[in-house]
Amino acid sequence: MNKENKLGMGLGALLSTSSKNESNNGVQKINISQIVPNPSQPRKNFKDEELKELSSSIKNQGLIQPIIVKPTADNQFQIIAGERRWRACQLNGMHEVECVIKELEDTNVLEAALIENIQREDLNVIEEANAYKGLIDIKEINNENLAKLIGKSPSYVSNILRLLELDKKIQQMVINGNLSMGHARALIGVPNAIEKANEIIEKKLSVREVEKITSEFKKNKTKKKPKDPNITDLEKELSDKIGLKTSIQFNESGSSGSLTLYYSDLNQLDDLMKRLKK
Repeated sequence: MNKENKLGMGLGALLSTSSKNESNNGVQKINISQIVPNPSQPRKNFKDEELKELSSSIKNQGLIQPIIVKPTADNQFQIIAGERRWRACQLNGMHEVECVIKELEDTNVLEAALIENIQREDLNVIEEANAYKGLIDIKEINNENLAKLIGKSPSYVSNILRLLELDKKIQQMVINGNLSMGHARALIGVPNAIEKANEIIEKKLSVREVEKITSEFKKNKTKKKPKDPNITDLEKELSDKIGLKTSIQFNESGSSGSLTLYYSDLNQLDDLMKRLKK
């Protein structure tokens, strides 16, 4: 079963809820000023040129697929699916737009919006990552289960989600098309990532060039420096004294650090707490 079918079943199930507010044929015209977008809509970037093309199509052919909305307070309706069509109708100066009204809980509204957008397959990777995260949170599933739901590999889902670890400024560079997904992935976990992102754009570096630059840092980061023998002796002495495994870590300057005590069961922890309180 392909992705569209899998997600289509979920979307169809969500939007098949009957509503007493629907007209006999399920479609009714609503004043466009009464319709408001969903603040949790995963799509944040609407390209002007594409909206104009859709607007022209609606003007010539009419709105083939109605907008799906849910009633809210103050006689308004929140978009469940079809914000792009609603925006295009506004460009045409339309006063009314055909809608199907559904009574859905907020979590189901978000789920429907996420599934609809993933189905379209034209989200940028940051919007796609946010959509995946939204489904994980709503459905309370892990990456592997999400991958099965959308017909992608677990590694693909994990790689997309990792982009959300990047600074918002870098994410915006990806949304704007200044950085590719490959560029962005190479910057994950790298210090001064924003500075490096600007350098990539300015120098028009290829993904391979960026990976070469950042790989040295990532290699060094994974290498563990051997511990000072004096520190090892101190750890052993302290462990023998208190009867617990210990670990002493210094920062790069050596002027401060941390002392960690490891206990294997609650009895050891209780004994340690009593000794510290004396």
